[in-house]
Amino acid sequence: MKYRKLGNSGLKVSLLGLGTNALGGRADQEESIRIIGQAIDKGINFIDTANIYTKSESERIIGLALEGKRHEVVLATKAGLVRGSGPNERGSSRFHLQQELEGSLRRLKTDYVDLYQIHTFDPETPLEETLRTLEDMVSSGKVRYIGASNYAAWELMKALGISERQGWNRFISHQICYSLADRTPEQELVPISLDQGVGIIPYFPLAGGILTGKYTSVGAAPEGSRADKDPNFGKFLTDERLQLSQSVSELAAKWDCTPGNLSLSWLMHNPVVSTVIVGASGAAQLEENYKSLSIELNADQLQELDRVSEYSRYGKPFAHFRLPQA
Repeated sequence: MKYRKLGNSGLKVSLLGLGTNALGGRADQEESIRIIGQAIDKGINFIDTANIYTKSESERIIGLALEGKRHEVVLATKAGLVRGSGPNERGSSRFHLQQELEGSLRRLKTDYVDLYQIHTFDPETPLEETLRTLEDMVSSGKVRYIGASNYAAWELMKALGISERQGWNRFISHQICYSLADRTPEQELVPISLDQGVGIIPYFPLAGGILTGKYTSVGAAPEGSRADKDPNFGKFLTDERLQLSQSVSELAAKWDCTPGNLSLSWLMHNPVVSTVIVGASGAAQLEENYKSLSIELNADQLQELDRVSEYSRYGKPFAHFRLPQA
């Protein structure tokens, strides 16, 4: 396994991380525990979850799986997206974040989380309130590091500026949608992150499976695929993305690897990326993703991947989770 520092911190995380939004859903409890054990055995130390994944089942199962192994992983969770119908069951207020952290700790069967992330920017709560709450959580020992997710560039920079001015702990990471199919972060978020020492954690690194080459036409969804199980996913299957998928598949065949692993490797070769989180609904899927670590791309290959995906630098983001208007 390869490890990198998470941003400018001294915390080292595995270059391949485990995303867990399938645990307790597409993967039942038994398979989920098997996936986590396999990940740890392979040297994956970064496990990412959230308070809302599979209605909190993801956190609960992780807590079971890590009994006796908690010290072996960097455990990350999130809060801030809609949790329920109540007026305080969303956002980044002190009230909501403290309540959600306590719930996450109970489900995860731990007295601390290594990385606590704000799931998205909250326009109704002053950043000072959110950041002071996070500072207090770090001081209490219940949180070791803090991170952001789904922030716009100006939102991230404003948060970093406030923390710097107040002498508070800063965000060391930013989790965003980033892949060959969505290079929009390269316009502002990547330069800011490089300048400010914030490690990027890409989610949807395979664009929901589009970059694996499994989709060949807009109307055809392989049985068992995300598009087959979720008809709403069809909106992501545009002609441009399918053409990109075909181009990546052709390059992968030429370079003797799979298109999915090639896409993951492209992200891993970016120095601003600290860890690439990839979900798994089965042990075999995790085993396949692990192979991406052994792919070494030269400058010409990286340039070719940049060329075939150039359109996605200026298109619409593939995914961007925000709070709905109250």
